[in-house]
Amino acid sequence: MAWQRIHLCTGLLERDGRILVVANRYPNLPQLLWGLPGGRQESQETADRTVTREFAEETGLKVSVHGLAYVAESFDASTQTQFTAFCFRVDGDGEPRLPAGDLHVRDVRWVEHAELTTLLTVRVVREPLLAYLADRQPRYFGFAEAGITIAFADAPSASDDAIPPDGAGTTPRRRDDRG
Repeated sequence: MAWQRIHLCTGLLERDGRILVVANRYPNLPQLLWGLPGGRQESQETADRTVTREFAEETGLKVSVHGLAYVAESFDASTQTQFTAFCFRVDGDGEPRLPAGDLHVRDVRWVEHAELTTLLTVRVVREPLLAYLADRQPRYFGFAEAGITIAFADAPSASDDAIPPDGAGTTPRRRDDRG
């Protein structure tokens, strides 16, 4: 099987010294995975458009993108998937809300910077964000191993053409399958 590539696009929204995060549910993991709002880039979609779409879907907020914060790349050998995650700085007004009927996004909240070290349990999500917040310098992060495998609720069985998992723990649902 050839390695597959997935582009993930997330947004970093800060207010009053707090960061907006979402908790996602995956069928193969007992605990929720926290991360920045965002998800998989769709065909014919620019990365900044992915961020604005994902923010609206996961938090109900309309955001504007204001530049790249960092890029993080990782590999999941168990699924032969390479992930490239682009994190953008975003601005937006209003308060976030949970999407109605979404089985993937289970919580959304503002957290203090200090809380991120324990809330974000996936290394490839936590380390780039914390490094960026420490000095606000755009950077690249490479991880030879993602350290996590995500199973999607919308993934076909192993005998079908599988949708590769999302190693950064974001958005496993297909957009066209929602009602």
